[in-house]
Amino acid sequence: MTPQELDAADALAHFRDRFALPEGLIYLDGNSLGALPKAAEARVLETVRSEWGGGLITSWNKADWVGMPQRIGDKIGRLIGARPGEVVACDSTSINVFKALTAAIALQPGRNVILSESGNFPTDIYIMQGIEALTGREVRAQMVQPDEVEGAIDDSVAAVMLTQVHYKTGKMRDMARVTELAQDHGALMIWDLSHSAGAIPVDLAAANADFAVGCGYKYLNGGPGAPGFLYVAERHQNAVTPALTGWFGHAAPFAFEDCYEPAPGIARFLIGTPPVLGMAALEVGVDLFLEADMAAVRAKSISLSQLFSERMAPLAERWGFALASPADPTERGSQVSYRHPEGYAIMQALIARGVIGDFRAPDILRFGFTPLYTTHAEVAAAAGHIDAVMAAREWDRPEYKVRSAVT
Repeated sequence: MTPQELDAADALAHFRDRFALPEGLIYLDGNSLGALPKAAEARVLETVRSEWGGGLITSWNKADWVGMPQRIGDKIGRLIGARPGEVVACDSTSINVFKALTAAIALQPGRNVILSESGNFPTDIYIMQGIEALTGREVRAQMVQPDEVEGAIDDSVAAVMLTQVHYKTGKMRDMARVTELAQDHGALMIWDLSHSAGAIPVDLAAANADFAVGCGYKYLNGGPGAPGFLYVAERHQNAVTPALTGWFGHAAPFAFEDCYEPAPGIARFLIGTPPVLGMAALEVGVDLFLEADMAAVRAKSISLSQLFSERMAPLAERWGFALASPADPTERGSQVSYRHPEGYAIMQALIARGVIGDFRAPDILRFGFTPLYTTHAEVAAAAGHIDAVMAAREWDRPEYKVRSAVT
């Protein structure tokens, strides 16, 4: 089928009109920042004008601002296979990584190693290293090569922390199998779902995962800096007092007591006042996603990435691109990445043409496919632009080689 025929048969095509996408732009970076849902603008404006401007402080109750973390968390939970009461929307992914890691350590007396893979997303590694420093190396952060993780799990490992879909390559790990392996060795399993939630089907309950974290601004389309989310399996929630004990995690926040008493369940993992404006935007993106069939989302994701890979195959040979993602689409998330020595400059030349992907050092060009609004025609056209950029050496301009603060 042609790209146009594939788009004509697309069961998700109607979602595209619900996003604000500039005319003529090919946006292949939803794996870094999701597009703006049109309804989010009105919802945030309502929150600002009516709830904040009109209701003022009464909106904590009347507009249920106070219930946002659990309400939105439960909605995200439906996308990632969690049970009600196992997810809260709150804080940043980094803070939630800290919460998950320190909780796992507290639950594992006698074990002092946090294990992850080298090349994992930097914030996950940095938080691990920060905990190591904070504890005076009583807890050790250990990184091994990706293919050595499973063999490194022993009786010293308190927790294994991995990203389900790798941020650079899109390589996808078998969540259920790795979780079972870690738990068979007595370790707890923490999953980073930042490139999974809203991109691929996830079933935390079926995998028996212990903890998970993720962000709200990629495939969930919650906007720049949107709150993240934290999953804690129900069996662990009341067994640990979080290391970060803030007033919203107290059993009675408005009793204003001097001594901390953790709230029951997932609420104890809250810290401070929820960011209401960010939460309002995030809820729109999550609600929109809940209307979609994840099986259809995954099927279209594979179709888009396969089309792109097919169109890129002759270009890779012609222009020196090397596939950095798994060749099998069932083994990768909703992105395809290529290596090229001039990757940064090539991406800048593409952006100048209106094809937006992104670059990850040292040499990776990432192209993300968001099935709710990416079309097959756009994917095919993007490959054509890449060929044109290379044929005319458009990338070989001084301005395209100057690194911006955000790549």
